[in-house]
Parts: sequence; C-alpha cells; structure tokens
Amino acid sequence: MAGQRLSVTRRSVLRGAIAAGAMAGAVAAGAARPTSARAAAGRRVAVLGGGVAGLTAAHELAERGFEVTLYERRALGGKARSILVPGSGKDGRPELWGEHGFRFFPGFYRHIPDTMRRIPFAGNANGVWDNLVAASEVRFSRKGTDDTIIPMGKAGKPWSNPDSFRETVGSAITTSTNMGTSDALYFANRLLVFNTSCDARRNGQWDGVPWRDYVGAGKRSNEFRMLLSRTLTTLLVAAKDDKASTRTIGNMGEQFLGNPLETGNDGPLDRLLNGATNEAWIDPWVNRLRELGVTFVNAEIRGLELDGARISGARVVDSSGAAQTVEADHFVSALPVEVARALWTPEILSLRPELAGMSQLTVDWMSGIQFFLRRRTDIARGHVAYVDSPWSLTSIAQGQFWNRTPVTGLGDGSIQDCLSVDISDWNTPGMLYGKPAKECTHEEIARETWAQLGAHLNDRGELLSQDDLHSWFLDTGIAWDASQKRNTNADPLLINTAGSLALRPYSHADSLQNLYLAGDYVRTNVDLATMEGASESARAAVNKLLEVTGSDAPRCQVFTLYRAPELEPFRQLDIARFAAGQPNMFDA
Repeated sequence: MAGQRLSVTRRSVLRGAIAAGAMAGAVAAGAARPTSARAAAGRRVAVLGGGVAGLTAAHELAERGFEVTLYERRALGGKARSILVPGSGKDGRPELWGEHGFRFFPGFYRHIPDTMRRIPFAGNANGVWDNLVAASEVRFSRKGTDDTIIPMGKAGKPWSNPDSFRETVGSAITTSTNMGTSDALYFANRLLVFNTSCDARRNGQWDGVPWRDYVGAGKRSNEFRMLLSRTLTTLLVAAKDDKASTRTIGNMGEQFLGNPLETGNDGPLDRLLNGATNEAWIDPWVNRLRELGVTFVNAEIRGLELDGARISGARVVDSSGAAQTVEADHFVSALPVEVARALWTPEILSLRPELAGMSQLTVDWMSGIQFFLRRRTDIARGHVAYVDSPWSLTSIAQGQFWNRTPVTGLGDGSIQDCLSVDISDWNTPGMLYGKPAKECTHEEIARETWAQLGAHLNDRGELLSQDDLHSWFLDTGIAWDASQKRNTNADPLLINTAGSLALRPYSHADSLQNLYLAGDYVRTNVDLATMEGASESARAAVNKLLEVTGSDAPRCQVFTLYRAPELEPFRQLDIARFAAGQPNMFDA
C-alpha cells in the first residue's frame, strides 16, 4: 500500500494502554475527595463504567451532592473517546488522533447538548456545546453512476395534512435522488403510516417487523432497495435491513424526514465537533467532574455481591492486579450490554427475571479506520455514504471541521487531512480479498477499505489519490487473533433487531433496590444505540435513584422525540384501530 504506514506495533499499543491506565490513576489520585458532609449515609454511589452513560450519571449525581466513585477498566469516554496514535508525533508536534469511529450530533439530540452546556470550556459562552459545528450536505456515492449530494438543513414549506406529507416527502426524495416518483411516494406513505401509528402499534407491531419487510423493498427498484432499505439501516444502526426493527428505523425517519422545519431541534440536523473528541469534549468533561468531587478508579468489574434485595458490593480488580470489594449505598451499572449481562447471577435474576432477556440482545461490529492524507480532500461538506460498498462504508473528512485542533499541526507536519471511515458490515466478503473484515488482517482491512472508497469516488475522476495516502490507523478495539485467523472486537455495538424491545430492561425495579441500569440497551425514548441513548438512560437511572432515596433535588431533564402535532388526531384514532386488530388507516 502506497504511503508509509505508521509503526503501530503490538508493543506500542500496549504502551498506549499502560499510559492510559497511568492517566486514569493520576486522575483518581488528583480528584478532590468528597467532604464528610457529602459522604452522609445513603449518598455513596459507585458508577460502574466510564463511557457516556457512566460520565452522565456521575455528572448528574455529583451536581446533586452525592459522593460518586466511577470505575472504568480501559479509558474514559468509552466508544466516544479519541485515541492517540502512538509514535505519530514528530519534532515536538502532538500525536495524531484516531477514534473508535467518527461521531455526529443530530439536531434532534437533546440530552447530550444539554450536558455539553454544563461543561465549561475556555472562551466558550455555552461551554463544550459551542464546539459543535454544522455539516451542510451529505453525499450518497455510487459505483459507475453520478453521486447524489443533498443539502442538510430545513426543508421548504411544512406539510399540514397526510396528503401534503406524502407529496412533500415524496417530492424531496425524487428531486434529491435518482428514484422514480412511484417509489418515492410509496416510501413517503410508509413513513406516514409509521408517523400516524400509536405507541401501542409501534411497540406491539412495528418493533417485530424488519425494516426491509416494512418498506416492501423486495418489490421496489434497486435504487429504492439500496438507499431507503440497505443504506438507511447501516447508517443508523449498523444492522442489515432484514434484521433492523421498524420501530427504531421509523423513529429516526420521523426525526430526519418527518420534521421538515426541525421543530424542537437543539440545532442544525447534522453537527460535528470542531476538534478531536477528547480535546473538544471528553477531557473538559472529566475535568468538570473532578471539580465536582467525582473520584475515578482504573479497575475492572468482576462481579456483584448480593445481600437480600440489595447489592452489597462490587468485586473489582485494579490496574495493579489487586482485587477488592467496593462498598456503596447505590450502584449504577453503566457497562455495555455484553459486559453487564455477564454479571447477572442466578440470585440477581431471581429478583429481576426480566434481565435474562439481555442474553438474547444482539451486538455486532461498527468500528472505524482513519486515513491520514497529504492533501486536503474535497469529497463533501459532510458525511458520505458509499451505497454499493460491500462493507457499508461511511466517512467524514475531518480537516474542514477541525478549526480548534487542526490536523495540519499534528503528526510529522505533512498531513493535511484525515478521512475517518466507519465500517458497518464486518460479515460480507470484500472486493479485493473475498473475505469479510472480521477475517482480514489489519493491513488487508486498510487496503480493502481504501479500494472500496476508490471504487466509488474515482469512477468519474480522481478524488482519492494513492500518492496522497500518508498512513492509516485502525480502532484499537479490533485485535487480530493469529491462532484463529480472525479479529476480535472489544467494543461491539448493540443492534436494535426486530422484536428486541421486549428484551430490553428499564433502569430500575423495586425488587432489586439499589441497582440502577444505564446504557444504550436500556429502554429510552430515542431507542437507538447512540451516545444520546446512553445519556438519556443515565438520566432515567439517576431520577430513579433520587426517587428511591426520597431526595428533594431537582430531577434530571428527560426529553422526548418530536412528533408532528398535525398528525396527532390520526395517532389517537389509531389507538382504537390497533386495539381492535385493524391496520393503520393509511396502511394500504
């Protein structure tokens, strides 16, 4: 592969991991210890996990005077963090930033922005929130045909009734894609059916229907199948369209397409940070929590101990390998679903039997690779979806947005841009090696991903040049197992599969008095495995804790997703229709 690969060896990755552990220990040592007044009986909380859910729970609890200790095994920020590329900084320059995968902040996110406003940042009147910048377009790139570039922003006149809804949405799809009017209007009607469905139908009917079946993709054009069935699901949930829940995809469609004026949004529909995530968000957040008295401990959770109907302790192993049992009055489990469900003993399940359903929840892979370039790219002023790519690739060119920590000031000084790519399908064979990403070495993943990008972008002129490629960096959660000749992934992603809602728990149950769940698998309004879902679930957990303790502290604000008021009468009518076993009135 042209372009010098960065020297990221197993040893250097281990050095980075050790450094991260040392940093976490330094944070723990430097955090201000709560005063005796704050350590009053009943107010000690152990937060297990330091991703977005854990940091949110710690933030909300600390602001309300609780004594909070947060335990994190790897790195604060979880999947949302940035990752320093070991050995990439030269001649005194900072190291390059890699990441688990690029992230964006849709305007309908409300919980994350609310927290961001409460994280001080030098020079920003609104704290970290002021580090969000808007992306102005999205590009759908196709092999062998013209790409589609769609402006991001408020649509034209709003619709006022079902017929207007169909016409407006259908027209927008037709004019912005290569799709025929018939397909566009058909999809608009399917969206109308969902938007006029009552909650009981969304939960009881549509959650159990795969998105591909709901939109009837098998009977529509190839353009319809690729854009509105396959690409839409992989963009949102990294799931195949024959597996993804219609409830989840429909909820997102309601925000993206059913809210033309972005009513109730926190900001523009598509936003990114103006620098590396750690510098623009996570590190300032951790500093704020330290100021609030939160203690950070670098440790792995190994088990929970039960005393009657209460958790009496959490068994942890710290960074030195020492084992201990952590005691607290309350425990917030902010661990990923695949980690949390391993802690449920038969005794715990006897108290909360619904937690057994978590073992049936599906996780899959959605991880990122960054390509560092010697020349600025001009692919799109926003996200790009590579519609025909076997690995369901999406990307963002970060240089155009990073005015706070420019890419040009990092590394060896020759890098002008970073093309951050998410790989959403790790199970489909690629075009170079005929193997899925899970079975490719890291070098093969880089070559294969680069080839799939080029097949889309260079078919009508060269947008990506091999000569411009400086190096690449793959998410460190992806590890090659030479004995099995396949990769492992330390950070899989929850997939909202059809029928999975019933398997997802609420944050608390009285039968297990002092355990609260926070994470993107917990039932939330946003109903998607995202930072926003993690933040909302953490707020719900804290509110339950406040209720259990009888606290008079103000409750965390919890937001609901937008629903067009013009369609509310039809949703009310649908309540009776669903109860009577009748279809939605527009479901023809």
